[in-house]
Amino acid sequence: MSESDPLATPGAGAVGTAKRDLRLRVLSARRARSEADRRALDAALVDAVAGWLDTRSPMTVAAYAPMPGEPGGVDLPGRLAGHAGRLLLPVLRPDNDLDWAAYQGDLAQAGRGLREPPGDRSGVDAVATAGLVIVPAVAVDTAGTRLGRGGGSYDRALARVARGSTVLALLYPGELVDRVPSLAHDHPVHGVVIEGRVTMVGAGA
Repeated sequence: MSESDPLATPGAGAVGTAKRDLRLRVLSARRARSEADRRALDAALVDAVAGWLDTRSPMTVAAYAPMPGEPGGVDLPGRLAGHAGRLLLPVLRPDNDLDWAAYQGDLAQAGRGLREPPGDRSGVDAVATAGLVIVPAVAVDTAGTRLGRGGGSYDRALARVARGSTVLALLYPGELVDRVPSLAHDHPVHGVVIEGRVTMVGAGA
């Protein structure tokens, strides 16, 4: 079930409404940022992730190709590729699950405004090979609870992440909040990248 399904568990309707309200507030604030502000924030986010990777042994990284206005910026895959042993990017399947493909330097336009690597697919379980998983988020709280866009794709993917791997979400200032409404199927992150640094949260702290 997706995180937007009001029949998922008792009380899920109220949680869904709270998620929707928080999502609308954050996305509205993102749209209000100037292009120059976003570019500077995106550069700081990528620099922080690159620095984190450079202090560790080369590893497979599963990340994403941000949509316009999404933290990380359009250049995120290209910049990460130089710091990852191997970079996997998601490919959205018709059932909203995520397949993965290796980034080879180019991306193709796909449905819903997404950009995806055009190469061979590695399967939904490929995310389990990643030592670092970088996920998009609308907001994250101090317990590590992540608010996504509501489709449930990343909750499915995060259920397959290997034990011992690190999951980080990229955020703009103001998007690390005290509390994100959650349901049992929501998967937490271990840390956030915000304001130019990696901050561990929840179990990751």
